[in-house]
Amino acid sequence: MNVEIQLPEKVKFIIDTIMEAGCEAYAVGGCIRDFILGREAADWDITTSASPLLVKELFRHTIDTGIKHGTVTVMLGKEGFEVTTYRVDGRYEDGRHPESVTFTASLKEDLKRRDFTINAMAYNEQSGLVDEFGGLKDIENKVIRCVGDAGERFTEDALRMMRAVRFSAQLGYEIEEKTSAAIRKLSERLRLISAERIAVELTKLAVSPHPEKLRTAWETGITKIILPEFDRCMETEQNNPHHCYNVGEHILRSMQEIRPERVLRLAMLFHDIGKPETLTEGPDGTSHFHGHPAVSEEITRRVLQRLKFDNHTIQTVTRLVLYHDYDILSEAKYVRRAVRKAGEDIFPLLLEVKYADMMAQSTYLRPEKEERLLAVGEIYKQVRREGQCLSLKNLAVTGKDLIDRAGMQPGPALGETLGKLLDMVIENPDLNRKETLLAIAAAESAGGK
Repeated sequence: MNVEIQLPEKVKFIIDTIMEAGCEAYAVGGCIRDFILGREAADWDITTSASPLLVKELFRHTIDTGIKHGTVTVMLGKEGFEVTTYRVDGRYEDGRHPESVTFTASLKEDLKRRDFTINAMAYNEQSGLVDEFGGLKDIENKVIRCVGDAGERFTEDALRMMRAVRFSAQLGYEIEEKTSAAIRKLSERLRLISAERIAVELTKLAVSPHPEKLRTAWETGITKIILPEFDRCMETEQNNPHHCYNVGEHILRSMQEIRPERVLRLAMLFHDIGKPETLTEGPDGTSHFHGHPAVSEEITRRVLQRLKFDNHTIQTVTRLVLYHDYDILSEAKYVRRAVRKAGEDIFPLLLEVKYADMMAQSTYLRPEKEERLLAVGEIYKQVRREGQCLSLKNLAVTGKDLIDRAGMQPGPALGETLGKLLDMVIENPDLNRKETLLAIAAAESAGGK
């Protein structure tokens, strides 16, 4: 198959400049894969027989981003392009990085060290596509396959096992049998990988077009190492009319039912993670999971902290998990209460979470559930349109007002009073007038004395 790749002008300039100096240069890796797939390449990387020092001489502005491993970033305007000298990696003692590298004059040797065949193709306009390991055929067959021996590739860099599943999820490909078998055999080596790198790959998988490929991570033993809580879910049945899948399968399907936004997909991944710990059976054998949202919230916080997620993500995801099963009646005051309880900032996301959760359940009472949830959404929109108070920021009085005009003192009691006033306004929006609220606060303050 003749493949012609349209290289960006700046990439062509770098390649041409190096080739005019008598060396080889190719665009390489993911950018070639993405072009063939009709996807926009995030980065254009270049591999070359030129030494790092020569690359630095050929271009006016370079940065030594990884010169020890042969990588120099060439800056053209505000854009940076990584240019890496052909290399052969030394031993991988930490299961992630080579102890040393040896530069080579052979493009094939350089491509041989890469992870998967679809990422081991190179291109320049003079030679065309260089595909030594069948990457193009694997793209046609929609297969993820290691370059060379899969066991060696995963022993060199254990994170490649997660990358295999992640690429499978992003592209909708199957993992080739020997590659899959090697993951099963070597998944324990993921313990060598930092929590931060695990979190990055898990997130990319979660927001991919096929988050259900997390099932592949479970089948190959990856989640046993990085997310054992999910394994328990895959082993927990739900004998309940509202459900038709075990807990793990329900989670996977709920992830498919929500848009590919990071916080939302993570919320679906964890929303029922506490069900195995709360499982009880009624006399008729029906499964119950009383209190599972609170337990799920605790587990979610623990896992996200373990994986070194940022605090904002942890706080947002845990709140969505905690309130995902909160019952909201389709009346304005109940919707306002729910917004107050969960938080105005996440309530629209919570509605999405609740809808995805419902769509991943059985069809039992589905029309009624859907009608009520849609009604809650419409009431929420109306409440917002009317500018009804839903949080302290919309309350007609501030702490300063209570100090200046209601005779209150700074301190915990001030915050408690503001909270009580907000609760009153949530119940009766007509109370949200400054003079009305000041009078209530003054009376309460006087009564307290």
